[in-house]
Amino acid sequence: MINVQSTTLPGQWTTFDWWPPVGWWPEAARDLLVSGPSSSATFVLPSTASSVHSARSFTSGVLNAWGLTELADNMELVVSELATNALRHGLRLEEPRCERPVHMSLVRRGPLVTSAFTDPGATVPVLRYPGPLDTGGLGLHIVDSLSLRWGWSALSPHGKIVWAVLC
Repeated sequence: MINVQSTTLPGQWTTFDWWPPVGWWPEAARDLLVSGPSSSATFVLPSTASSVHSARSFTSGVLNAWGLTELADNMELVVSELATNALRHGLRLEEPRCERPVHMSLVRRGPLVTSAFTDPGATVPVLRYPGPLDTGGLGLHIVDSLSLRWGWSALSPHGKIVWAVLC
């Protein structure tokens, strides 16, 4: 896994306006790029727990439209984990009337697809090693095992983008 820690992305994107600009790809995964079709699709997740299911459905539909159904199972698992983390740690769903959205983007570059999530939270994604009786903490291990590479970058003035590349 590669963590990219920078204060901003090119263009000073914030968590409130980040959408994948044309040609965007995580800087730490640029060495993976090959030629082929490119496209992107973005979805705003409401701050509810049911958004994880919506993110999975969105992912399945987009990959089907792109003719990449062979990626669907693994990408849906990765999206579930990243969406759950963004909603749980980036928004704190227990806070009433949380109005800051989580943006989810799928970006295709040839046979590679990146799922990217932005959230306004300050917590940094870290692989944990939970004990045998812990009820959580394995989500990023799933992301790590299914993706070619994953990481995160800080957004200005606050928030972050967490991404994973699958093939």
